[in-house]
Amino acid sequence: MAYKEIGMAFANHYYNTFDTNRPILSQLYADNAMLTFENDQFPGREAIINKLTSLPFQVVKHVTTTVDTQPLDERTMLVFVVGQLKTDDDPPHGFSQVFLLKTDGSSWFICNDMFRLTLHHH
Repeated sequence: MAYKEIGMAFANHYYNTFDTNRPILSQLYADNAMLTFENDQFPGREAIINKLTSLPFQVVKHVTTTVDTQPLDERTMLVFVVGQLKTDDDPPHGFSQVFLLKTDGSSWFICNDMFRLTLHHH
């Protein structure tokens, strides 16, 4: 499978899992993964999942606009996602997210994850 297809399949799986069962996202993160979420850093799988499962909304739906991928080598790739998310009764917000993925030969897992809402501050 080509990098573009792997990146698209990964993004679809990640956001579907995020929207329906956040705790099992732990299966997608490496033990020593790092999340930067709106300028705060969370090192390690446990800290990442604690952050993601403690976000203050009950319902969330992600819609991806673009998924761009770049191979770094045959076992590593960047995935850059732009989209919108809607939480509870709030209006939709734009977001961008970058993943650094590595493969062990059979599956891909997240080593680095950077997330930002695309809010404009004046």
